[in-house]
Amino acid sequence: MSNRDAYVEKMHAKLDELNAEIDRLKAKLDGAKAEKRIEYQEDIENLKAKQKEVEEKIDTLRDAGDDAWEDIKKGVEDAWQSMESAVNAAKNRFK
Repeated sequence: MSNRDAYVEKMHAKLDELNAEIDRLKAKLDGAKAEKRIEYQEDIENLKAKQKEVEEKIDTLRDAGDDAWEDIKKGVEDAWQSMESAVNAAKNRFK
């Protein structure tokens, strides 16, 4: 397995973990008061958009040539950090 393949596999596993966290936040949405429900729904929609962005970047990385994947990796990591920060911020608001 190449370094790129291992990295893609690792990122997909991490993405699965954050997807599970988003699902837990969705479950909390059902129990939220009406005034918070809209705010929480916006947070979840934002997380889904970031999730899609990360998935697209991982797919681009997977399909990149051997010479380009290291350059694309930086974009994946930036998108990942943005998503991870958004998930953590949402978790704090959902408390």
